[in-house]
Amino acid sequence: MNVIWIIADSVRRGDIGVYGNKSVHTPSIDDLAAKSSRFDRHYAASFPTMPTRADFMTGRWTLSFMQWTPIPQEEILLAELLRSAGINTAAIVDTPFYLRDGMNYDRGFVTFQEIPDHFFVAKSGDPLYTPNRKLLERRPQHPLELDCFAPQTFIKAMEWLELNYKEHFFLYIDTWDPHEPWNAPNYYTEPYWSDYDGEIVMPPYQYCKDVPGLTEKELKKAHATYCGELTMVDTWVGNFLRQVEYMGLMENTAIILTTDHGFYFGEHDIFGKMIFSTDPSDTEPPAPGMYPKTPGAWARSPLYEEVAAIPLLIYVPGIPSSTYSGLTSGVDLMPTVLELMGQEIPSPVEGHSLLSKIKDPTLPGREHVITACPFINAGDKDQLVDHILRTCVTASMATVTTDEWSLLYDIEPGGSELYNLTSDPSQIKNVIALHPDVARELHRLLVKFMQDTNVQKRLLEPRLELRL
Repeated sequence: MNVIWIIADSVRRGDIGVYGNKSVHTPSIDDLAAKSSRFDRHYAASFPTMPTRADFMTGRWTLSFMQWTPIPQEEILLAELLRSAGINTAAIVDTPFYLRDGMNYDRGFVTFQEIPDHFFVAKSGDPLYTPNRKLLERRPQHPLELDCFAPQTFIKAMEWLELNYKEHFFLYIDTWDPHEPWNAPNYYTEPYWSDYDGEIVMPPYQYCKDVPGLTEKELKKAHATYCGELTMVDTWVGNFLRQVEYMGLMENTAIILTTDHGFYFGEHDIFGKMIFSTDPSDTEPPAPGMYPKTPGAWARSPLYEEVAAIPLLIYVPGIPSSTYSGLTSGVDLMPTVLELMGQEIPSPVEGHSLLSKIKDPTLPGREHVITACPFINAGDKDQLVDHILRTCVTASMATVTTDEWSLLYDIEPGGSELYNLTSDPSQIKNVIALHPDVARELHRLLVKFMQDTNVQKRLLEPRLELRL
């Protein structure tokens, strides 16, 4: 069995047709879903971008022992295992952090191709350096479609398949679209904003109430441009999968499609996926369209369903399509690939292969899942979204999810939140005061998780108590 694993960054589950959205156009993803197992309760583990991908590579809860850093040499990686078994391993990526600043996420790939920085010339430490490199690499308002990341990445993947489709292969495709800035060609956005003028609305990564002049219209316009970029990604997923079908690979190739996390467009009053501190002493004001300059600072960043609950589709030849409603986690994908490809799962892997649940969707899922940034304390410096060390004003939060409940754990007294996902899936009413015993049980699960995954004592001890 071959495996193709497709990752698109920052895809909101609620904006995909097969997950219930009736207004966003994702026909290619929906068509894949019609052939696949659709996972309805799949959650990110480590957060955000590269911590998630460390989970993908290792099948471990990397949030417990590393940050946005190179993967420790002693870790056993998926591509290394497959390559040692004689499988042709390839990665085609445009997410810009796999190799930058000493990152080593190419380990084990026979072929590793990163889409080059066409317009990016600044280096780490230069005043122009920014993690929003898409602003520098794309024509800001009217790019040709082939100038955009997703088309280039899928074209390179199609070229690789032309040369290698008769081999036993693992192909890993990672496109940063639909990550901001959302500047797909205008014709993708116009179905969602009919008189779109090309304006790029950048997320401030703050609570909406703390952004002077931010209007509901700007939020809606930002979401429209996001939807346009998501539809562009869907178009190129479809172009790629048509070639897979023409090559006859649907008979012997499993296909995984997922993301790393979602995004907030005003839900819970947040515009972004995490919160920058608004204290002027913590950071210099950012230039338009840029993140704050170093040192910067992170503030309290809760992980609600819009970010933590993510899409997952897995197509396996010969297995009927299905819907799986049990809890699953991002750490489960690495062992799933190994089992699909007939390889042994090493003992350090902490994820659980999903293949048995694909074959029998009545099997139970996990009792709970954890979604969190790498554990850090207030005052620590963390590489959370790029190579820059930024101070954390508050300790990182963690979300514990069960079939019915969601606990957003905060070290600070009165900061934790509890939601009943059955009666309140949008997490509108915090009921922690009404159900303190439920909150304590979910907190107990978090503490046990941290103990079981050997989190450092200095990070564990502040989290031993639930301060209602």
